[in-house]
Amino acid sequence: MGRSARFAACLAAACLAAACGGTPAADDIDLPDAKVGQVDAAIDAPPPKVVRFAAIGDTGKGNTDQRAVAVAMRDVCAARGCDFVLMLGDNIYDSGVDSTSSPEWQTKFEQPYADIDLPFYAVLGNHDYGGNILGIEAGGVGNEWNLGQIEVDYTQVSTKWKMPATHYTLKRGHVGFLMLDTNAIMWGNTTYGDQAAWLPTAMQELAGSEWIFVAGHHPYRSNGEHGNAGNYDAPELLGIPIPNPIPQLNGSEVKAFFDDHLAGVGQVYFAGHDHSRQWLDEADMLGGTELIVNGAGATVTSLRDRGNQVFWQDATIPGFLYVTVVDDRFTGEFFDKAGVSQYTRSFTHP
Repeated sequence: MGRSARFAACLAAACLAAACGGTPAADDIDLPDAKVGQVDAAIDAPPPKVVRFAAIGDTGKGNTDQRAVAVAMRDVCAARGCDFVLMLGDNIYDSGVDSTSSPEWQTKFEQPYADIDLPFYAVLGNHDYGGNILGIEAGGVGNEWNLGQIEVDYTQVSTKWKMPATHYTLKRGHVGFLMLDTNAIMWGNTTYGDQAAWLPTAMQELAGSEWIFVAGHHPYRSNGEHGNAGNYDAPELLGIPIPNPIPQLNGSEVKAFFDDHLAGVGQVYFAGHDHSRQWLDEADMLGGTELIVNGAGATVTSLRDRGNQVFWQDATIPGFLYVTVVDDRFTGEFFDKAGVSQYTRSFTHP
């Protein structure tokens, strides 16, 4: 082929490529302006730190309401996402369990929560420690100290029950938990160790946590039937509360423990004991720590005038609390046993 023929063939091929949408020259591409060193903020930003969990207390009845709350909690966790469940004591009514093979584990824990495939991190309540007065069984008095170890040992039996010790620390993401045995604190019992002496070690274990939550059974403040620490179960005379003089039952040791060791240490204190759901507006009472009572996992009891301000409270229907912690923002949402959202509040932690 001569020079003229080859040139004509190349020219024809180039024209054919252009007609068929061939790749244009670099000079013809319309690109957005870009600066050297510029980074897309959406790509550069780290993913948010997220912890999500459900909290329930005073659950271990094995009744219809416990099962209804479990179904609602299952559905919310399936829709929203949950990393674990926080249990706030009185896990097995009325007097705890006497062995890890007790059938009450099945009827009051495993069966109600069978459809929730999550770890359940639990603390002990007064009913978990049974009760004995002068040889007479008195469930809820909470002074049979051998029973606490049984719930610890059940961790080795169950695939979802988690209680490595009667008091312990827990770290999930950027959130750390102090898991207390407030029943032992109330009685001044050190069968499983002195919790005041343990706290410095616990805080070292939680070093680096951006949030600290405290979980225990007995409330610091409450508008429920048990009431405020330091005057739990105050008797009434002609409808007027009078001081409860019994130190082992009035919660004075619980109040002193929190005042001396935990004021302002955590951002939230989660408690049960009173069978209601309350978000108290009393953070100033404990150095800025938000106070939440969430003991309506299986039943409800009435509210009282205990002199506490609240953001919201309810004692008409059992339910649970759903919590999300995204970076520096905490959101708590109360649901009833039908899965209806009743109250939501958020705050940020610097």
